[in-house]
Parts: sequence; C-alpha cells; structure tokens
Amino acid sequence: MTFAFDNSPVWLDLLGVFFFAVSGSLLAARKQIDIVGSLLLASLVGLGGGVIRDIIIAVVPAAFTNPAYLFPPVFATALVYFLFSSVQRYTSLLVLFDAAGLALFCMTGTLKALATGLNPVASVLLGVTTAVGGGLLRDITANEVPELFNPKDIYALPAFLGSSLTAVLWVLGVFNVLTAAAIAALVFTFRVLAWRRSWQAPLAVRGWHRRAGDTGL
Repeated sequence: MTFAFDNSPVWLDLLGVFFFAVSGSLLAARKQIDIVGSLLLASLVGLGGGVIRDIIIAVVPAAFTNPAYLFPPVFATALVYFLFSSVQRYTSLLVLFDAAGLALFCMTGTLKALATGLNPVASVLLGVTTAVGGGLLRDITANEVPELFNPKDIYALPAFLGSSLTAVLWVLGVFNVLTAAAIAALVFTFRVLAWRRSWQAPLAVRGWHRRAGDTGL
C-alpha cells in the first residue's frame, strides 16, 4: 500500500506536533517559565515547522484550518504541568521527545511538498525545514543556543537522512506504512545516539579544531 501525504492519517502529523510540544513544555519547566509561557513554547515548536512549510509552498497552514492541531500543545502543556515534578530528574526526556518529533516531521514535511508538485530535491529541503524549524523557534524564544547551531551535537543531519529516504522511496513507489516506520525509527535512533555519544559534524573550515572554552576567533 502506497503512502502519500494526502491520504495519510492526520493523527501521524498530530503525533509529531505532540512530541515536539512536550519538548517545548519540558524546556519551559526546566527554565521555570510559567504555564502560559509553557503553552507558548509548546505551540511554537509543535506548530512552527509546519507553518513555515505551508507558507513556503503558499498554502494556508494546517494549524489555521484544522482545530485538531491546537489540541496537542494544550495536552502537552497539561501533561508536563501535572507530571513534571516526578520526571524532572530525567533530562533526556526533552531530547527523546524532540527526536520523535524530528523523525515524524521530516517525513510529513517531505511528503506534503511532494504532493504539491515540488521536485524531490526541493521537497527534501522543505522536509528538513519542517523538522528543524519548530525547534529553532523554541530555543531562540527560550534564550537557548539552538540545537541546530550546537557544534557539539548533530541535529539537522538525522532530519536530512529521513527526508532524503522519504523522497527516494516515494519516487520509487515503495513508500508505505512499513517503510515509514523504518525511516522514523532510523532517524530517532540516529538523533539519540548522536546526542548520547556526542557525535559532531566537521567545523565550517577544514583545519579548525574545537578547544575547551573557545567561544570566538
């Protein structure tokens, strides 16, 4: 069974919104932001990437046309509010939820771009934008160094891998529920391993070396 954005279940996209929204509320709780700020961060990270994607492809953002997209950030905010006191010592939760959202959004963003007629290369780029856009907005709003620009972590590469595999399998006509699950698992694992093992991408200029405490030239 083929699997395209137009006939994919809405809950798949909503699940990605929820995972990202939880990461936003967890960050708010860690920084001791009030519940209104928590809802704002949850909404920014959960809906921001999709809104950026839809604006680029010149369609009305799904978050503004389908009220169902407003429920995951609210639910995530309430969930963290009631449960955070018992899970606050598990700092890896934020990364795990963020990785899950990244794994889903890199696929749904790519699929929607392909469904609107964009070529595979442009669709991959838009899929990556969808996946990392919300996290970028979350971190900037919370006055954090965006994970996208963290030299000691890998963030965009897992999304690029997932988006590329999605586009290739879609073009070959073999993108389905099973291959989608495999891609999501691969992206999630890649992201978590990169964080746990401190994998790093090469610096901007060959020959530069990271030095402890080095913050400038």
